[in-house]
Amino acid sequence: MSRTKLIAANWKMYKTPAEAKAFVEAFLPLVAGHTRDEIALFPSPVLLPTVVEAAKGSNVAVGCQNIHFAEEGAYTGETSVGQLKAVGGTHTLIGHSERRQYFAETDEIVNKKLHTALKHGLIPVVCIGEVLAEREAGKTAEVLKTQVAGAFAGITPEAAAPIVIAYEPVWAIGTGKTATPEMAVEAHQIIRAEVAKLLGASVADGMRILYGGSVKPDNATALCGQEEIDGALVGGASLKPDSFTAIVKY
Repeated sequence: MSRTKLIAANWKMYKTPAEAKAFVEAFLPLVAGHTRDEIALFPSPVLLPTVVEAAKGSNVAVGCQNIHFAEEGAYTGETSVGQLKAVGGTHTLIGHSERRQYFAETDEIVNKKLHTALKHGLIPVVCIGEVLAEREAGKTAEVLKTQVAGAFAGITPEAAAPIVIAYEPVWAIGTGKTATPEMAVEAHQIIRAEVAKLLGASVADGMRILYGGSVKPDNATALCGQEEIDGALVGGASLKPDSFTAIVKY
């Protein structure tokens, strides 16, 4: 099955509104007419209105780096799906490794957020991946299967179509280390096989699995050129229009 690749920028906790607007204004002309891949920007919540407005009418979607599983309530500091949609966001990251590491997000929380995102018509990018100790102990497959099963609990095949998975080898985020294309492909195959087991082969064949571990202009082609890799979730290299464009146009 032919899957349209998604190249996504996770800006993490960077950029002011003025810097975000300047990025979009510089970036859009560079990718105008690019139809091979979908493109999405994930800025901090406070930047969402600015980025959505700047990207309006373009081929670039905008999403949130995190949502809460509750539709509203006394959850200080959180962003609801209703707030995200009201400002024009269409995508959300769920369970990024930094959310798991620093904010104690569990597979159960990821699952609750995924249900909420799907209920409200968002495109969720569910992040999974192993830490260095798990890889060195030979537990990569076990960890990935556990995280997929946990995230997808109670999700039906009929509801699963919008879901995107991002494989993040945690040991390769912000470290300069990158999984080789062969390592990435192997992990993606494990993930897709687990999705097939849970939701059926046709759902698994159609589900996009991105690679997200220190993707840069100089390794984007080797990674995204793999049939099993359906795009990239890009961190540091997405902060400048020229480097992110080079990845989009790998």
